[in-house]
Amino acid sequence: MTEPSSAGPATGTAADSDAARLSDLGYTQELSRSLSVLGNIAVGFAVVSPVVALYAVSMVGTMIAGPAWVWALPIVLLGQCLVVNVYAELASQWPLAGGPYQWGRRLLGPSFGWMSGWVWQFAVMFGNTTVAYLAAPWVFALIGVTPSPGAMVAVAAAILLTCMLVNAYGIKMLSCFVSLGIAAEAVASVFVGCALLLFFRDHGFSLFTETLGAEALSGGSTSMAFLAVLAVAGWGFIGFDACVSTAEETKNAGRQVPRAMWWALLGVGLVVILNAMAVALAHPAPAAVVAGEDLDPVTTAVITAFGSWSDKPFVAVVLVGFLACAMASQGGAARGVYSLARDGVFPFSRHVRKVNRRQAPIGGLIASTAVSCGGLLLGLNATAIGSLIAFGTAATFLPFFLVSLAALIARLRGTWVPSGHIRLGRRGTFLNVLAVLWTAFEVVNVCWPRAVLAPPGAPWYQVWAGLLGTGAVIGVGLVYLLARKPQNKRAAARAGDEQCGEPTAERSGGQTAEESGVLAAEPS
Repeated sequence: MTEPSSAGPATGTAADSDAARLSDLGYTQELSRSLSVLGNIAVGFAVVSPVVALYAVSMVGTMIAGPAWVWALPIVLLGQCLVVNVYAELASQWPLAGGPYQWGRRLLGPSFGWMSGWVWQFAVMFGNTTVAYLAAPWVFALIGVTPSPGAMVAVAAAILLTCMLVNAYGIKMLSCFVSLGIAAEAVASVFVGCALLLFFRDHGFSLFTETLGAEALSGGSTSMAFLAVLAVAGWGFIGFDACVSTAEETKNAGRQVPRAMWWALLGVGLVVILNAMAVALAHPAPAAVVAGEDLDPVTTAVITAFGSWSDKPFVAVVLVGFLACAMASQGGAARGVYSLARDGVFPFSRHVRKVNRRQAPIGGLIASTAVSCGGLLLGLNATAIGSLIAFGTAATFLPFFLVSLAALIARLRGTWVPSGHIRLGRRGTFLNVLAVLWTAFEVVNVCWPRAVLAPPGAPWYQVWAGLLGTGAVIGVGLVYLLARKPQNKRAAARAGDEQCGEPTAERSGGQTAEESGVLAAEPS
């Protein structure tokens, strides 16, 4: 398949080619297309974030399954690679912000696409809440203060507002801060992990065959403990889809976004596995982590190895990594809201779709930040934030499942044949089947109510948080879908754009000829 030709005189520039392709997909270039492939990789890397991933799952994983929990990491990484295969074919053909919404409506229709986008959007926004809340303790650790729940919420809100201001200055400013975060990740993850593994091991590799009695929390069942760890480890490998969120700001996006997703996921995956092993082998007392006596095994391992002088510097670089993750994730959320709003299918779309003079989606930034800050109210009850973490993981895997399912159904119907730069043919269909099975398993596994993943004495609704939270978002979305019929508003929005001189889709339902995989496909 050849790239769509420019609508005007050929200039031979990549910018013209990208703008022409976006125009063929029914949209004008409103965001600043200035990211290179390295910049796109950096955004994805920052959102997945080895530091955030490891701190979110290391302690919980060890308490549930002992040092043997690390075997869950390569399994989840392999499962997520199946998802990236599907996403790569879709992003190659339709390199648009708001991937689940844009792809879903093209594959299975506007209603399915809208629901996919709605679920994904709230998963990302509440994921931002979780990252900001988890970053707050590092601020207090840096200044040596023990925070109250109210202070934690206030600092987390300040982090979200700061990230919004950075994002409001445009993609170049975001890219600069993300690059600083990756430098911090390199120190806190790669350097420290390698040093721990090479020079400060207290245990042999046989440690990874031991559970140290952790399965007692799962009724003595090692299998149930490992299933719980697979659910926990899922948090460590989400976020690569942030590369798709910045597709309309990435040069030669059809080629570069799929590459960026692979680099981001595999890069973070290898670093997380390296560090999880290094921390376990360098920790002076893994049994204390299993017993719940050490709630921060990573810092314990680092300070034991490097000495007490390393405490504050390590806290500082970890905090920078958290902030970079929060900024990049918030930027992705804003672009997802923008993608829905410009089609008129998001509440208050006329205001939310606004782009400022720096070509940043300011309306989406304000809307997503408001929702994320609202979620922080759960943090006023110190134990309730666990509900948000469980819901965030479950709601993130649900869009992975919906996108994979939509792609598979469209393949089997023959209504979609991948026609971008990446076309896997029959192998793609096989991998798509595996991606559907993997994501379906993980959605059920994460939503499954487990007392072991909630604080001791937690109320019932926190044990059921994944299922209740996901069900609430889907329920509200269905009510809005039936009452307001947002899927039908896109045609009206595009008609209004046409009157203002903006390009509209050439085919009914808002699809252009290029959007239809069947019309544009070549034999694989």
